[in-house]
Amino acid sequence: MKAAVNNLADRIRALHDALATRVLVLDGAMGTMLQARDLTADDFGGPALEGCNEVLVDTRPDVITDIHNAYLEAGSDIIETNTFGSTALVLAEYDIQARAYSITLESTKLARAAADKFSTTSKPRFVAGSIGPTTKAITVTGGVTLKQLEQNFHDQAAAMLEGGADLFLVETSQDTRNIKAALLGIDRLLRESGIKIPVIVSGTIEPMGTMLAGQTAEALLASLTHSDLLAIGLNCATGPEFMTDHIRTLSDLSHTRISCYPNAGLPNEEGLYLETPGSLAAQLDRFIKQGWLNIVGGCCGTTDKHIKAIAQMAEGRSPRASKAPAHRSYYSGIDVVEADNDNRPLIVGERTNVIGSRLFKNLIAEERWEEAVEIARRQVKNGAHIIDVCLQSTDRDEMEDIPLFYEKLIRIIKAPVMIDTTDPRH
Repeated sequence: MKAAVNNLADRIRALHDALATRVLVLDGAMGTMLQARDLTADDFGGPALEGCNEVLVDTRPDVITDIHNAYLEAGSDIIETNTFGSTALVLAEYDIQARAYSITLESTKLARAAADKFSTTSKPRFVAGSIGPTTKAITVTGGVTLKQLEQNFHDQAAAMLEGGADLFLVETSQDTRNIKAALLGIDRLLRESGIKIPVIVSGTIEPMGTMLAGQTAEALLASLTHSDLLAIGLNCATGPEFMTDHIRTLSDLSHTRISCYPNAGLPNEEGLYLETPGSLAAQLDRFIKQGWLNIVGGCCGTTDKHIKAIAQMAEGRSPRASKAPAHRSYYSGIDVVEADNDNRPLIVGERTNVIGSRLFKNLIAEERWEEAVEIARRQVKNGAHIIDVCLQSTDRDEMEDIPLFYEKLIRIIKAPVMIDTTDPRH
């Protein structure tokens, strides 16, 4: 008997109940399914919008609904909204940034209607608001500020909340600073609304073993441990084979749930993904047997057939057991440092301090940023595990110096940074 959950609080409770007893199945790729429909420029609303998948919720809502239905029929517990690039920042590239809120809202409503149609008492279905990284990365590409991203993510999440999302999925994340902008925007929305919606963060580890901004899975986890996440995990970039070590690390260290939805393997020279539904499900089966996963699904190259195979594989399987927070101390920059008996003592480099170093103070006063950063680099080279930075001086405005110095610093050193200040705004 149909029993669509009637309100958000009930749906969130049902989500937590489901996660406690079984491995939940996320849907697969949206782009792959759209490519199979052989859409034309007219389907997108004209040549100027061709390729903007997000606009299809207005021009071809039937296509988006069909894809949601296909994944739900295949066994997905969670479907994603067609909002990966629905921020004003991304839609500005098509000159439709003014439609960002309405597109996101309509996309969420379509997913909500599909999920409600398939929900039953024994198998409720949930909607994840897909929050992509945008086409800008603070650390990698530049061209955007934390505040700009925070506002874009806030507005995107607000439309998802209005449209009926059950959780936010910050996905395909390549830069932890972008992730933190998303979490800040979501946190502000939750304070404004008084509603606590679960959040999943899913990073993307490239074949070279790190995110594009340089962090490993371990460093990503350390950077986000303070956040109250429903789950943390990995998606995109590679197939499950290359994710094995990273997922193992997250499962070993995280006290929250773990998600994994890889591509259907690495694309070949022609851009084709070669993992079949059976082979992809078999590889993800290893992760579940190891007790590593709570949420499993597919990313680029996956279809409803892949998700059906994964859902059949995951049926009746026990999820990763919850873990109490470990009594371990991690400090993360690009690299991660753990404070334990094996590396005692931790060495903190304190020469990047305007109070303790006349040389550093003079370099900051003269705005010789590269030379000031070189002091930090030399400390790391000489064995410092963490760099202490103090820019608080009666002679200068610390708030103005912070972005100028730190922007140079984080591109030169990988060590964690200790911010030394008495100003709580920092």
